[in-house]
Amino acid sequence: MATFSKLPTTTLVSSSSSSRGFRSSEPRLLVGFSSASTVNRGFSSFNISIRSKHVQNRSLIVRCSQLDGNGAQTKRTVLHDLYEKGGQSPWYDNLCRPVTDLLPLIASGVRGVTSNPAIFQKAISSSSAYNEQYSELIKAGKDIEAAYWELVIKDIQDACKLFEPIYDETDAADGYVSVEVSPMLAEDMEGTVEAAKWLHKVVDRRNVYIKIPATAACVPSIKEVISLGISVNVTLIFSLARYEAVIDAYLDGLEASGLSDLSKVTSVASFFVSRVDTLVDKLLEKKGIAEALNLRGKAAVAQAALAYQLYQKKFSGPRWEALAKKGAKKQRVLWASTSVKNPAYPDTLYVAPLIGPDSVSTMPDQALLSFIDHGTVSRTIDSNVSEAEGIYSAIEKLGIDWNEVGTQLELEGVDSFKSSFVSLLGTLQDKANTLKLPTQ
Repeated sequence: MATFSKLPTTTLVSSSSSSRGFRSSEPRLLVGFSSASTVNRGFSSFNISIRSKHVQNRSLIVRCSQLDGNGAQTKRTVLHDLYEKGGQSPWYDNLCRPVTDLLPLIASGVRGVTSNPAIFQKAISSSSAYNEQYSELIKAGKDIEAAYWELVIKDIQDACKLFEPIYDETDAADGYVSVEVSPMLAEDMEGTVEAAKWLHKVVDRRNVYIKIPATAACVPSIKEVISLGISVNVTLIFSLARYEAVIDAYLDGLEASGLSDLSKVTSVASFFVSRVDTLVDKLLEKKGIAEALNLRGKAAVAQAALAYQLYQKKFSGPRWEALAKKGAKKQRVLWASTSVKNPAYPDTLYVAPLIGPDSVSTMPDQALLSFIDHGTVSRTIDSNVSEAEGIYSAIEKLGIDWNEVGTQLELEGVDSFKSSFVSLLGTLQDKANTLKLPTQ
């Protein structure tokens, strides 16, 4: 896990003269950055100025101190404002040992964690922190894949413990840690259900989300798992049509559960953002005409704005109201893939324009650092819906099929996670060889 202590010219400003490192047993507040450069501070419209203004040579500072009602000093960041004023929960898209590295992030306003096979591949293959447990597992007779899941489960359990206070304070609305079923099950409906049941049982934490991909094969799995009272993070959503199917699966699952109290069965729908621009930009560039080139960098945010409109529509009306009376919570839309892939684009492109109530934004290191540094909070997700509709339609009129875009990105996403999973198992085999451990 990247830690903020590795940033250049780090200077902590506080009332204490202590110079404890970030891995102290006490949570350490990490808040903002000072920067000599002026950076885009939000987006009032989809007419985004595409310039590279990434933050460099930042110094870590405490931007704001306030007194709470008891007279104790409370440090705040823009992440607190994002939640309290914007209604959006900031989550962190990363997980690695030691999970106590999450403590300063929690103090700075992070309210949940997401993980995936690629994250664990990077974490386990690049760290020696897993060696001791891994050695014990292999010596105890576990095979490579079984050992992998033991490593993952421990990280998830430990992280869930850190976020339990947020889960309790919000009555199960926030404070979740997500763990994904094997990517090898992306086309296996029944296998996905069984894997979700197993993970839910072995992790055994109230605030765990079981991640299920939104493939055509697995959408029915979502209904089944929700009906069993298991909370789900639906991942790899790339199109409006698939997103609507995911919402329907959640509603169907709640209705099929037979539970009189639905307040502890929750879900988020992870709608991927930056990867949409990565693909659509290439298709627009192939068109070559000015009309197409002017739409680069706008597709992802426009589609996300329409997804939020769909969310509002589906979670209203008689069907939803009947479920809400039983304590059901809305399946919040979660903006995933929020890192900027094109360095020419503003570094908060997939965070700042997507702020709205009852939503989640999960951010990897760079997106999180950038938003803490120069992000501002205002309701942007539905500030210009008509323009979003215009962009969406204009891309369609150019012959780019949104459903085909979603299908291609879904296939690429599944393949990427499968590759990471296979690569990690290979890395674990190499680690066993290096540590001279017998494997099955």
